[in-house]
Amino acid sequence: MEFSSKLLETAVNEMSQLPGIGKRTALRLVLHLLKQPKEQTSFLSQALTSMREEVRFCVSCHNISDVDLCAICSNEKRDHQIICVVEDIRDVMAIENTGQFRGIYHVLGGKISPIDGVGPNQLNISSLVEKVKSGEVVEIIFALSSTIEGDTTNFYIYKQIQDYEVISSTIARGISVGDELEYADEVTLGRSILHRVPFEKSFKNN
Repeated sequence: MEFSSKLLETAVNEMSQLPGIGKRTALRLVLHLLKQPKEQTSFLSQALTSMREEVRFCVSCHNISDVDLCAICSNEKRDHQIICVVEDIRDVMAIENTGQFRGIYHVLGGKISPIDGVGPNQLNISSLVEKVKSGEVVEIIFALSSTIEGDTTNFYIYKQIQDYEVISSTIARGISVGDELEYADEVTLGRSILHRVPFEKSFKNN
C-alpha cells in the first residue's frame, strides 16, 4: 500500500495494530478522522490518553475501574459471599448485561495456556484462593469459556480450593463447547448462570 504522506502512513500503521483491524480498515478510519473537525479528533486522543494513564484495576476483583475499589465490589447490595470467576472485563460486562447475577466477580486476567506461555502464576489466582481461605466465601462460580484452556484453569483452581468449605459450581453448558463467553447471547448466558451445576459433576461427566 503506497502512501502520499508519511504522517498518514504512520497513523494507518498504528491503527492497524488494533485487533481485527487490517491496513484497509485502518486507512478508512484514519481518513474518516481527517474529515472530522479537529476538536473531535482531539477529544478521541485525549480520551484514549486519559484512559491509559488513569485507569486502575480493582484491588479486590481486578476488574477495570476508575477508583481503587470498583463499583461492583463497593456495592453493599451485592452478595459478597458468591464470587463469579471470569477471564477478563468483557466477561464481566456480558454477565452484567443478563441482569441475572447479584454476586461479585474475580477477574483472572487470562486462562492457563502452556502453549502461549501462560501459567497459574501469571494469573490472578492466588488472591482468589486467599479470599476462599478467609472463610467469607460461600460459593465460587466458574464462568470461563468452555475451551480446553478454560477447563484446565477451572480444574486448577478447583484443586486449590477443594479442601475449604466452599461450594464450587460452573455455568450450565448452554454455552457451546469451544465458544467464548463474550459472544453468547444474553438469554443463554443468563440461563447458564441461573442453572449452574456443581463443578465436580461437570468434569466427571466429560
